[in-house]
Amino acid sequence: MNQASILPEPKEKILKRTTVRLQAGDLTALPVDAFVFYAKETLELGSGFGTAIQVRGGDTIKKELQAIGRIGMCESVITSAGNMAAKHIIHACGPKFHEPELERKLRACMLSALECANRKGLKSVAFPAMGSGFYGIPLDMCATVMLEVIRDFIQKGTSLQEVILCVVDDREFKAFRGKLETL
Repeated sequence: MNQASILPEPKEKILKRTTVRLQAGDLTALPVDAFVFYAKETLELGSGFGTAIQVRGGDTIKKELQAIGRIGMCESVITSAGNMAAKHIIHACGPKFHEPELERKLRACMLSALECANRKGLKSVAFPAMGSGFYGIPLDMCATVMLEVIRDFIQKGTSLQEVILCVVDDREFKAFRGKLETL
């Protein structure tokens, strides 16, 4: 049995003229205008998705990030995606672990990433479950905040035609599916 046959079927909801799609898979392999990377203030790529970006994207991304230097909490910057299928990467700095005002900072981080995509005139953007892995953002909070911010952003008007929530496993898929159905 191949892996594609065991992944949950994607779920979609259309808000205004924008499709919000929930799917499981590899964020770094998606052929989108941009995908979002949950960045550190130092813009160092680190491990996990960061390693995948370094290996698959090539040195161009790292050099662009070094030229930028740093970003602040809840800020976003955009780089090329090097050799990957995506055209760009939006590096969005969000809260980590149990720091104060976790939910407010996650909302601001999401809004910053969406605004970055909109300023660039992008048509498609893909997000991971922002901060819910290594950085310990509670998955239920992550799903709620992400979908509320996406909904509110789309309602105000955007260049985005497609917003993808690309999760890594069934646990994340279930958390987001429940929230997506209530939008």
